[in-house]
Amino acid sequence: MSKKLIRFDWAVKKILRHKANFGILAGFLSELLMFDVTIETILESEGNKQYEYDKYNRVDILLRTTQNELVLVEIQNDPEKDYFQRMIYGVSKLVTEYIKEGEPYGTIKKIFSINIVYFELGQGKDYIYEYKGEFVGMHSGKVLLPTPSQKKAYNVEKVSDIFPKYYLLKINNFDDNAKDTLDEWIYFLKNSEIKSEFKAKGLDEAREKLRYEQLSDQDKQTYNRYQENRRIEISVTETAIDGRLRKVALKSIAKGLDNQFIADITGLSIEFVEILRNDPTAE
Repeated sequence: MSKKLIRFDWAVKKILRHKANFGILAGFLSELLMFDVTIETILESEGNKQYEYDKYNRVDILLRTTQNELVLVEIQNDPEKDYFQRMIYGVSKLVTEYIKEGEPYGTIKKIFSINIVYFELGQGKDYIYEYKGEFVGMHSGKVLLPTPSQKKAYNVEKVSDIFPKYYLLKINNFDDNAKDTLDEWIYFLKNSEIKSEFKAKGLDEAREKLRYEQLSDQDKQTYNRYQENRRIEISVTETAIDGRLRKVALKSIAKGLDNQFIADITGLSIEFVEILRNDPTAE
């Protein structure tokens, strides 16, 4: 029987930054990246400072592994049309922040950008996306490879190994059917639950340390406020979205489009579109 645990985004803010709890994040990253990750420290940078606007909307954490890699984990709750561009910005800032003036470019650290989003971003039904940037010959169609000396100097097999790696997890696309250990983590990220049979790295520790009853009285109050504020944020967002969809539907009706088409492009039910057609002031 699984038990409800605290939300992962709040845990990142308040619990997972403590060294004693690094194993939880390390387990998640190990499952996603498919190699064992050990966290050396949590870093702070201009790119992951918290501002008032971001209080409930987003969570960032920047890690450095024992292999000297930088891992930026971002959790975004509310829709942002330019989120892809923000991913680029965040990584670009890390590149410039963690190379000293006068150092050779070869000292630039490997960067992983892990993006966990709870809204529809781009068009695609998968729930885990990996960006695989390669240089491909326009005429040969072949991938550009590093020289033997570059492979040895930078411990890479492909040119893309040098560049930042982006991962995008569209949590709401997951169907709750955990087929492997990474899916077990996705299930937890979506439902704040860990089933008794789950065996993914880090989940045993998460199951123990992220229980609501484990929190201090003060942290319980803080977490309850966070939950309530999230509910308010969601309600405000849904109301705004409903208003925009209503306007799109009314404009489409005015142009003579049929109910099925309007329902398809707005996500509104056919029944509600018909109600709007007959009474534009209906709630």
